[in-house]
Amino acid sequence: KKLRGMISGGSLESPSLEFEYGDTDCLTAELSELYSYTEEPEFALNRACFEEDFRTQVKDRKWTELDVAEQKAYVMRLLDALEVTNRDRRLKVARAILYLAQGVFDECDTEEDVLHWSRHNIFLLHGMGTFTALLELLSMEIDNNQACSTAVRKPAISLADSTELRVLLSIMYLMVEMVRSEAEDNKPEWRTARETFKAELGSPLYNGEPFALLLFTMVTKFCSMNAPHFPMKKVLLLLWKTILFTLGGFEELQELKVRGRERLNLPPLPEDSIKVVRSMRAASPPASAVELIEQQQQQKRGRRSLKQDSLDTYGERDPFKNDEARDEEEDGDDVDGAIEGEVDPLDRDTIIQPPPPPPPLPLQLCPPSERLSFPKGLPWAPKVREKDIEHFLETSRNKFIGFTLGSDTETLVGLPRPIHESVKTLKQHKYISIAEVQIKREEELQQCPLTLGEEEVEDTPIEILYQGMLPNLSQYVIALLKLLLAAAPTSKAKTDSINILADVLPEEMPITVLQSMKLGVDVNRHKEIIVKAISALLLLLLKHFKLNHIYQFEYISQHLVFANCIPLILKFFNQNIMSYISAKNSICALDFPHCVVYEMPELTAESLESGDSTQFCWRNLFSCINLLRILNKLTKWKHSRTMMLVVFKSAPILKRALKVKQAMMQLYVLKLLKIQTKYLGRQWRKSNMKTMSAIYQKVRHRLNDDWAYGNDIDARPWDFQAEECALRESIERFNNRRYDKSPGGEFAPVDNCLQSVLGQRVELPEDFHYSYEMWLEREVFSQPIQWDELLQAQ
Repeated sequence: KKLRGMISGGSLESPSLEFEYGDTDCLTAELSELYSYTEEPEFALNRACFEEDFRTQVKDRKWTELDVAEQKAYVMRLLDALEVTNRDRRLKVARAILYLAQGVFDECDTEEDVLHWSRHNIFLLHGMGTFTALLELLSMEIDNNQACSTAVRKPAISLADSTELRVLLSIMYLMVEMVRSEAEDNKPEWRTARETFKAELGSPLYNGEPFALLLFTMVTKFCSMNAPHFPMKKVLLLLWKTILFTLGGFEELQELKVRGRERLNLPPLPEDSIKVVRSMRAASPPASAVELIEQQQQQKRGRRSLKQDSLDTYGERDPFKNDEARDEEEDGDDVDGAIEGEVDPLDRDTIIQPPPPPPPLPLQLCPPSERLSFPKGLPWAPKVREKDIEHFLETSRNKFIGFTLGSDTETLVGLPRPIHESVKTLKQHKYISIAEVQIKREEELQQCPLTLGEEEVEDTPIEILYQGMLPNLSQYVIALLKLLLAAAPTSKAKTDSINILADVLPEEMPITVLQSMKLGVDVNRHKEIIVKAISALLLLLLKHFKLNHIYQFEYISQHLVFANCIPLILKFFNQNIMSYISAKNSICALDFPHCVVYEMPELTAESLESGDSTQFCWRNLFSCINLLRILNKLTKWKHSRTMMLVVFKSAPILKRALKVKQAMMQLYVLKLLKIQTKYLGRQWRKSNMKTMSAIYQKVRHRLNDDWAYGNDIDARPWDFQAEECALRESIERFNNRRYDKSPGGEFAPVDNCLQSVLGQRVELPEDFHYSYEMWLEREVFSQPIQWDELLQAQ
């Protein structure tokens, strides 16, 4: 279930990487990110609560020594104890259940044993109905107004304010993640339990709505400052994994897309995009300003060598400068040459002598298997839309016969032979998307509502989720973007911003340098995990909504755009992206389950500074790719939003991201650069010919899209409001037709009889009779009646 991007070779700026893009990281990494390092002492507390209760029931035996019947009997007793009224007693029982879900680590010798017993215990807990019991307790804690009001009044919120919520959310997260992830030792009954749990989470069984909606409600309540003690990292992680489990990941999306095209009798996909991306190789990163100066000096001495696979040798300032120096140079991006006024060294083939061929790479940098498997030709099959063929024929007919035939793409009378051949080639590569079919069907339903009748909508998990999110979708989107802004490394701390550190700050602040360093690592790690969860969640929602119905996707996309998602993502990338991806904000010795199995080594300032031995941070690279994919989703085929990328000067920001040697990340950066090249001017294109070549090599071609020349008919003054308003009207018509269930709607018969209208019973508020006289005085007696105008209106 992974997409492998392997990058060989390297330089001082971008070392060799090996990155796997998938739905999630490995299981141990996903489990460890649930806990902050500040929570580490609570592992022993959970164990103590379990052993204190367990010893009253079982003497001289361990949990792992009991048979399944005895384990079920003990779990049933714990669930009974969860219903007591004493709050402290409930918390102790919940901690004992959490210890079971964590894998009774005190009885295990290895991390594999912990994961094995965690999986065993979680399927046992699920079979006994634990999740439903926890959900009731979670609903009680969310509605606990006393805790909310206390947290609002407190000047500083810490871990202690969210103890009950953290314990409940941790158990629920472990249950969702362990049941979701498949293992080699899967039992047949576990597969059945997995499908049952998946159906329960995706259906409206919890108070008439899916479980994900309860978590969305927690997010909005937190962002409105009504519940500042909510542990938002755990909520977001649980929400992401719930959506991933119930709707499916990227491979499931690909399968759904294939089945959807078969159902609509559309041709199969030209290729499997997952396999294409897997086979791609990253290009070398662009040369920095220092490297360009060295190259020019070597050229003058006649000893200059060219890089064969250089992606771009533009004279970009060094990305490792500080932000102030970088901002001062931002105004010079339009020229973007190595030295102002000089020609790009790689474009002077007619002036300088051709260089000698470069020496062969060392064997370890270029293994034979990679040399042999290097793909020939372009990786993507070209596509053409029906609209593109119509536009081509309209232009040709105007030129050769002086009139057009509208959307007719079959009649070629009067056109020369080369045009016939061109149309034939375009039709061979014509691609009809599911979205185009859905839009056409929606137009038919709008035009003939009575003839076509009611549309049959299948109650799939994504459809149920959309119906539940629809009334408050804008609030959910704004809340998620607020959290993303607060967690972004480029954000400056403000007094009015939301506090996302409530579930990482200890009750007593650190007093030693070592404690301060540990807390600093914990805070940075905490923010990175929040960015990871939000970026993955938004991408999943966009992709599933787009596949379910294009107007559902457009609705959430428009809310994201109106909430300034585009500049927010650009702001996120306007940093030293290489430093962010190689950040080492983790302490391996404190990661679960390592910290509960092995002896804790002595932490020193040197060990905290050095971090782990990995060359990159998986979650940060994963977040960057997700945010780029979201930006692509929002701007694709949207002229006004593409112009927003140009207005916000995204080109230099995106080019800096090309320094990351990862094929998938480079692909989505190049896509974003491709859609705006025609608006960046001739000088920009001339100064960035190597970037243009990379776009040609890696991004899918549209046969009559002259993106590289700027001659497109879309290069016109843009009207943001008109384009977005037209889209909004289509979305509202769709939502009203499908989800507005008012009886009869606009086709309901009208009662024209005065007596029957006056005789209808009108429901009035309960307290109306108390203020009836005041209402009569204000609305009737004190209002002057213009009798002349009234008679004229009649």
